[in-house]
Amino acid sequence: MTSALAGAATAIALVAGAPAAGAVSAAEPHVITYDASGAEEFQDAVAEAAAVWNDQVANVKLEEATGGEADLTVLADDQWPRAQVESLGVGTVWMGRQAVDEGHHVPRIATHEIGHILGLPDDRTGVCEDLMSGASAGTDCENNLPNSEEKAEVEENFARGVAVEPTLFSEAPALAAR
Repeated sequence: MTSALAGAATAIALVAGAPAAGAVSAAEPHVITYDASGAEEFQDAVAEAAAVWNDQVANVKLEEATGGEADLTVLADDQWPRAQVESLGVGTVWMGRQAVDEGHHVPRIATHEIGHILGLPDDRTGVCEDLMSGASAGTDCENNLPNSEEKAEVEENFARGVAVEPTLFSEAPALAAR
């Protein structure tokens, strides 16, 4: 009986695993400060996207920066939306008016682009339920909630403190081959 209990305890320990150095537990979310002052007309959508992520994941909390440096800067411009990830939880998002002018849902754009900052790649499935499918889901898609796999990946990213290479994610449609 003792060896069975010891074996069960070992199995539980292996499944649970020890947190990596610098990892954040679910009890202590990683706080990401954001500055949307340059997001112009998209400021409300950015606040909504931050609230969505705060409601959907436990290992991360997005908070508006109050004076000083922010981990995430959100800007507006006339191009396609994009995100420059510097490291996990750090980067710049551009809320591009070109996608909005074409009819894409603004809250979905904001939540999707922040997803990149949280370590999620593009997954152009064309499926509206996949937040990270982005513009490939079409202009009728208004889903701005991450699916269960996307939420789990963000939770894992911050629980383990994964390293994310600097990457520019652009939503601009690929140019047709000539």
